Order: sequence, then C-alpha cells, then structure tokens
Amino acid sequence: MPIRPVALLFLCIAITACHRPEPETTQGMVIEEVAAPQDGGAISTAPVKVVPAKPEGTRQARTSVREIPRPEPVIPEPSKPWAAPLELTSGVASISCELDYAQLGDGDVLTRFDRDGIKQALAPCETGGVARLRYKGKVNAEFGTLVERVTEVADSMDIRKRVLDIDSAGGQVEDAIQAGDYIAESRWTIWVREGAICHSACVFILSAGDTRMIAGQVGIHRIIRMSSTATTRAQLNAELRVVYERVRDYLERNGAATAVADLMMAVPNRSLRLLTTEELELYGLDGVNPAQDDLDRLRLMRKCGEDFVSRRDSFVRAFDKRCKTPDTDLDALNACGLKLRTDFGFPDQTCPSESPLSEFDRDTATLAPPEAAQSTQSVSKASGEKKRGKDS
Repeated sequence: MPIRPVALLFLCIAITACHRPEPETTQGMVIEEVAAPQDGGAISTAPVKVVPAKPEGTRQARTSVREIPRPEPVIPEPSKPWAAPLELTSGVASISCELDYAQLGDGDVLTRFDRDGIKQALAPCETGGVARLRYKGKVNAEFGTLVERVTEVADSMDIRKRVLDIDSAGGQVEDAIQAGDYIAESRWTIWVREGAICHSACVFILSAGDTRMIAGQVGIHRIIRMSSTATTRAQLNAELRVVYERVRDYLERNGAATAVADLMMAVPNRSLRLLTTEELELYGLDGVNPAQDDLDRLRLMRKCGEDFVSRRDSFVRAFDKRCKTPDTDLDALNACGLKLRTDFGFPDQTCPSESPLSEFDRDTATLAPPEAAQSTQSVSKASGEKKRGKDS
C-alpha cells in the first residue's frame, strides 16, 4: 500500500476519534471524568487501626490480603446538633412550604441556623404540615447537623411531611452514613430533581429516604481514603475493606443492595458511573424504600386495614409502570402519581396521612397537582387559538 493513502487512513481515524460521540449515559457506562474527587466524591477520613508490622528478626513471608486482620473503625460520638453554632460553608439551604418548585421556587435561603431562625423559616409550613428542605452542596457534618436541627424543630411544630430536595456531588462517607441513619428514623422523602445530581456519598443519603423520587443523575465511584497511614497496598486495601464493610452494613439496614458497594469499588475515583433507571430500581435506590415498606406494612395493617395495604401495593406497582419513563422531570412524575392515585381510592378518608404522596395533601385543602396548572394553561391556549381562528 502506498505511503500517502496509509497516512490519510490514519489521519481519518484520528479525526474520527477526536469527534467520537459521548458514551450514552443510559448504558450505565463510566461517562465522565471528575477533575478533583477530593472536592466532592466519596471521601473516607475516619481513623482505622493499621495492622502492626512483624517484629524484626522474623521471616517476612508474603501475606495474603485475606489473612490481614480487619482493623476496627472509630465509632463516632452521638451527635449533639445544638452544641455549637452552625455555619454552612460548603452548601446552601432553603426552606419552602410548597412542593411545586417549578412554579413557586425553593423559598427563602436559610441564613440563621439556631432554633429561632429555623422556627421562623418553618412557621409558614405549620398550617399545612409540609416542608421542603432544598440543599445544594457537600454532604458533610454541617449537612448532617442541618438535617437534625430542621427535623427537631419541625417535630416540635408538628410538621410531619418532610422532603429533602438534594443536589450534591458527594462528600464525606462517614458523615453521610451518620446523617443517613438519622434520616432513616425521621421519615424523609428524598428528591433528586431534573438538573440535580446525587453522586458518590450522596447515594448514602438517597438510600435512607422513606420514598425516593429521582429525575436527575445518580452516580457512583470508588471511595477515597484521605489521611491514610498505609505504606503498602495491602495496608490500604485493609483500611478500605473496613470502610466498605461499614458501607455494606449501612446499605443493608436501609433497604439498598450491598452490590452498590461492589460497584463503587470497580469505578476509579476520577471517573463516574451513572446508574440507569433499571439499576436504581434493582438496587433499591428508587421509589419506596424496601426496608421502610416492610415496617410500614405491619403498622398499616393494624392502623388502616388490609384493603388499604392492598390498594397501596397496587398503586406502587402502577406508578412504577406508568409514571417512571425516561427523561421525565420530577414535576411531571409527581403529577402522574397524583392523578393515578385517585384510581386506587387515595387519599383514603380513613388514613389520609398514610396515603401515597400524602405530602401533597394539606389539612385544610389539597394542593393542586402540577398538571392542573398546565391544563389551565392548555385550555387558555386553546381558547386563544380558537378565538384567533374566528377573527381570521
């Protein structure tokens, strides 16, 4: 083959490579690089005990990683959310009493994090009993304290319906686990709306919600050990094994598949693997929390009756089948659910607060589904077009 055609062939290949389309995010591929994983990600900083070296004079035989004793993590002290002043240095929080973020926004930004400041922000939500905490930033100890404080004040004001509307690239693993365990006991719904992300350590927060509504991106990658004392690969792996065991235990008690931890280990921390809609459901990260669902089933059988539980199960199956379609924004997802639930007799007159999507129901009135406004706009538009047709 002549030299010139060969050169042209390689040139064409190079040009094609430069213009290669981005991998499809729906295929569960590693689709993007993370410039600085330490700025978000899944970072573990909890001290662990490193395996002591063998005494001098003994034979340094090659040791299998499986034979290295597992070091124990340091158990954090119980949280004291009001012990010290709180300042959000890595995120922004706001509180809204409305769930229609598309039309009504996210409320006022929180600037005071003492009891009086949070109570003042929640005061408009007291009548309806519904509050939405919007948080954009890192998952760290500050975030965990914020959630605890808002929960405690909301409880004192009898605001029982709570939505955490999160947008986070991740943060500290241990802080995320501690915050997640608290959220799991505090009856929160978690939103990841369109345009938002929940990456790395944020996935632990997502798994803790009673119900998870997802329209944005959920991604995972390998945990980073910061401030490690390891000097060998075996020691570092021993430390990571402790962290991953903690992650597996956490996921298991919160109804998510432990396979998520295994997936994390396989993705370099400078890359990101987006989870598909099918994977989110498969791993128990979307929709009703399986662990909470088991607990609720027993409670609801006693409180609301067998028929209620049966209709609730049927609604969940129908919602997953009819409403969860690719590229559906959260506003439309909620609208679909609110419309669908009437087919199953919800909200239930006997147990209204236990009905699906009851966070949209108020004590004095029912919040109009998002599609109601859209329908009104459609009617107005149609009327306008009809009028213009007559005029012409």
